[in-house]
Amino acid sequence: MLQVKNLTLIHKKDLTTLIEGLTFTLAPGDRAAIIGEEGNGKSTLLKLLFDRESVDPYVEWTGEIQDKGLRKGYLAQELTPGELSLPVWEFCQRNPAWAEANPKEQERAARQVGLTSALFWDERPLGTLSGGERVKLRLALLLLDSPDVLLLDEPSNDLDVPTLEWLEGFLLRCPAPVLYISHDETLLSHTANLILHLERLRRRTLPRCTVARSDYSSYVSQRQAGFARQEQQARKEQAEFNAKMATYRKIRDKVDHQQSTISRAERDGPGRLLKKKMHSVLSMGRRFEREKENLTEMPEWEEAILTSFDPARSAIPSGKEILRLDLPQLTAGNRLLAEHLRLWVTGPERIGIVGANGAGKSTLLKRVAEELLSRRDIRAAYMPQDYGDSLLGDKTPVDLLAPSGQKEDITRARTLLGSMKYKAEEMDHPAAALSGGQRAKLLFLAMAWGGSNVLLLDEPTRNFSPLSAPVIRQALATFPGTIISVSHDRTYLEQVCTRVLELTPQGLL
Repeated sequence: MLQVKNLTLIHKKDLTTLIEGLTFTLAPGDRAAIIGEEGNGKSTLLKLLFDRESVDPYVEWTGEIQDKGLRKGYLAQELTPGELSLPVWEFCQRNPAWAEANPKEQERAARQVGLTSALFWDERPLGTLSGGERVKLRLALLLLDSPDVLLLDEPSNDLDVPTLEWLEGFLLRCPAPVLYISHDETLLSHTANLILHLERLRRRTLPRCTVARSDYSSYVSQRQAGFARQEQQARKEQAEFNAKMATYRKIRDKVDHQQSTISRAERDGPGRLLKKKMHSVLSMGRRFEREKENLTEMPEWEEAILTSFDPARSAIPSGKEILRLDLPQLTAGNRLLAEHLRLWVTGPERIGIVGANGAGKSTLLKRVAEELLSRRDIRAAYMPQDYGDSLLGDKTPVDLLAPSGQKEDITRARTLLGSMKYKAEEMDHPAAALSGGQRAKLLFLAMAWGGSNVLLLDEPTRNFSPLSAPVIRQALATFPGTIISVSHDRTYLEQVCTRVLELTPQGLL
């Protein structure tokens, strides 16, 4: 059993309090989901619970973590460049549990995640596998170690629908407690029975932790209903208080007027009575002010915000030819992924491309990006699955949004970042050090600011919290330009895309 008591996390660089006073217990059968907006410390919390030293360079923490003797399995959200460059077999060999397992155990673990054990011995660099293949491989390695508790950072990222369904079943059957982060609302609704909600209110300065023993859907609906009741009660009490204060001010002003107009001859008798009456009235006012402190407060929540696209700049004429791609073959290195590909897109379609992990969806989107980014008659923007492809070096969000360095561009960039709830300190952090969700927001900002009218999006909702995702989907569903996207997000495909195509070895169906 994993216990956390009164845990507080503070970012060392800017002394921002990410989490304050978090207390929870993780017991067998628990499937605890950590939710919250981007940059609220979700991944940092998982890293801390797995390995205290891993967060020492950038986080200070206080509180108590009781995990003595627990064997913990940790799935990081991202692999390092060094790990991605390793051959698959060498990456596996570095895992002690895999090195000690016999072939039958390796085969069973591979089969559990829909792989063959031959992949363990693959010579290809790990980075050349699809995102889904990498997640499956790492999950298989975790299973070989028989952990007492699983700490999973975005295990649902990049998984195709059948594997997502497998993951749901795995989480439901897992005898060990699981603490996980996921942005897949369907996965959360089907699996979570404990919610850890991390928020940062009042312009991201006030942390709040909510622990609810509930499934995700019930938690969201109960939270919304609770906020509605609280808001109704707060408005009622405020209206009653305002009415009392109006009566009080009327009486006070009347007595004050009487005092100011009393004659000199009446000051001794009636004047003393008026003075006493004013004393009572002012006493009433002080009592009302004390009552104000006990009024029900308006509910506070962390609102998900995304800057909108400018319809005038982002619109695409209906029927305009955006893409006419005919590929005899789609390959990755020496590997044939698909044949006889035809992808014709006109404005303002919103295309969703699905397919099995490793089918070549990201490879296809990169090929599309190569063709469209250089076009002069459209303004195309590409959001890759790996944000490192776009956010390189030590540039800050301000640097990336205002590459000209001109004062007016920098001011506008800071204003836009502020509207997206970036703190001043975060605007000056290296973009590569931001959370995946914050980097995703940054890319959306760049696309909106640049007036893009063709968006090429590889898993656009993968790094947004389940509370932000509806806002992202709404912005994209109303985007007046063209979208060509790859996604496994079932809700995104249903709500945003006007046409969904499946990539198979025989082409797009």
